[in-house]
Amino acid sequence: MEIKLSPIGYVKNDLKQTTFQQDIDATERKNQNRTKYKQIKQTISELIIDKCYEEMLDGVEAFSHIIVIYWPHLLTDSQRNLRKVHPMGRKDLPIQGIFATRSPARPNSILISTVELLARQDNILRVKGLEALDKSPILDIKTHIQLSDNIADPVFPEWVLQIEKDLSVTKIN
Repeated sequence: MEIKLSPIGYVKNDLKQTTFQQDIDATERKNQNRTKYKQIKQTISELIIDKCYEEMLDGVEAFSHIIVIYWPHLLTDSQRNLRKVHPMGRKDLPIQGIFATRSPARPNSILISTVELLARQDNILRVKGLEALDKSPILDIKTHIQLSDNIADPVFPEWVLQIEKDLSVTKIN
């Protein structure tokens, strides 16, 4: 079976360079991740939606958060073929299968990010906290609904809790 997806728009922001690296010192990587995480959480992006889809945005401005589904267009074919990685490129964390991580390196590199919706102006959505790079193709947008998207008591492996601690995150979403 062949599946064909077409972008509905693209991302416009100041994030130009991928941070996907596997061979880096653990301490240096922790510091890079912390800095990048804080930068991403403050980044304002514009989602430029194709004009032909503009009416499909009607009502989205009533939501505080949306889920952006996008394609990591700067990943190479060799990166997409990785089977295992150290989470967040940190060699101090145990190697994991790709499907056990949030790594962009995956066979079908469809990525998601829940972001704060700041404003809508016609076919443009302004959002905060999107980790997609500039010019990333947007595949879809969904509204964040607490009833559907909230898990009461999620369980995480120890390495995820370590990342949370290292990034000084108070809550995993």
